[in-house]
Amino acid sequence: MSEALAEDLGLSGDVTTNAIIDPKWSAVADIVVRVPGMLAGLQVAIEAFRQVDPTIELAALARDGDKVEAGQSVLTVSGNARAILTAERVALNFLGRMSGIASLTGAYVDCVAGTGATIVETRKTTPCLRAFEKYAVRVGGGANHRFGLFDAVLIKDNHIAVAGSVGAAITAARSHAGHMLKIEVEVDTLAQLEEALAHKIDVVLLDNMTLDELHKAVAMSSGTVLTEASGGVNLDTVRTIAETGVNLISIGALTHSAPNMDFGLDINVNTV
Repeated sequence: MSEALAEDLGLSGDVTTNAIIDPKWSAVADIVVRVPGMLAGLQVAIEAFRQVDPTIELAALARDGDKVEAGQSVLTVSGNARAILTAERVALNFLGRMSGIASLTGAYVDCVAGTGATIVETRKTTPCLRAFEKYAVRVGGGANHRFGLFDAVLIKDNHIAVAGSVGAAITAARSHAGHMLKIEVEVDTLAQLEEALAHKIDVVLLDNMTLDELHKAVAMSSGTVLTEASGGVNLDTVRTIAETGVNLISIGALTHSAPNMDFGLDINVNTV
């Protein structure tokens, strides 16, 4: 948050607000939803105002995970007018980005309801905003994939290409991974899946497989490993993918293509 504010303020601060608004003026404002969706990031927005001025009073009118309607107020902000205007854009940027991700995730979660499949994101996140974006996925009802390169082994096609085979890559990974570190292998053919299942792995990522291949892959795995489908997933296809019996469906679009949810800050009272 401090870095986001520093980026906006630069070396000279809020030159527009400082030129127009007397430092003694106070104001009361509402953050208002412009389009319907799911709220996420309200506490992050609150932190933006607090970091600019700890004396600002903030009254939350909704909670993360709430479905909100256009015109609904989610936060009332009272205090120094300069501080409110200076923090406004950073607060709204976080709120809009995170709520957009939560809303899109919620739409996917609704589509697969009753199938047993879990919606997860990927590492295709905005640099330095991964923690916020992955939190928003959870608010939307999804779950998190690995957080980074450090917390799970994910053997992808390029690892296999360099190692020489699926088996060679798994063997090398297993020799270095401790018992607490899960191993997932990406495969794009049933032959690769068969080779992967001959080794000790935890999860198999079924990449860009047809529905028929996904059905066969789930049957081949026989519940011995978690199955994850990825590629070609959208709101029109996710239900049929889930119905193949896969455990997880990973969707990069949750974080790299979620539309921003529109919020505005409306000044209600200006006290000179």
